[in-house]
Amino acid sequence: MAKKSAVERNKNRARQARRYAAKRAALKAIVHDSKSAPEERFQASLKLAELPRNSAKVRIRNRCEVSGRPRAYYRKLRVSRIALRDLANNGQIPGMVKSSW
Repeated sequence: MAKKSAVERNKNRARQARRYAAKRAALKAIVHDSKSAPEERFQASLKLAELPRNSAKVRIRNRCEVSGRPRAYYRKLRVSRIALRDLANNGQIPGMVKSSW
């Protein structure tokens, strides 16, 4: 199990990213618009820099839903490889069987 503080920090980042998503997208649109005035683009970039760092979507780390493990994460199932193996061995993932040859 991962540290509870790391998992909670990541949840907080996800909440902040959702909260500031619209504002961040609007400011980024102004910054990347080549037709807008340079002063306006500069002001938009300054406002973008004033937003909390944790409100950026890039700072969210994919973590296992079961254990909170940050590495070896399967996006489709939202679990780590270790949790995936445990769930598959217990028969809790439909259609997945342990391979043998």
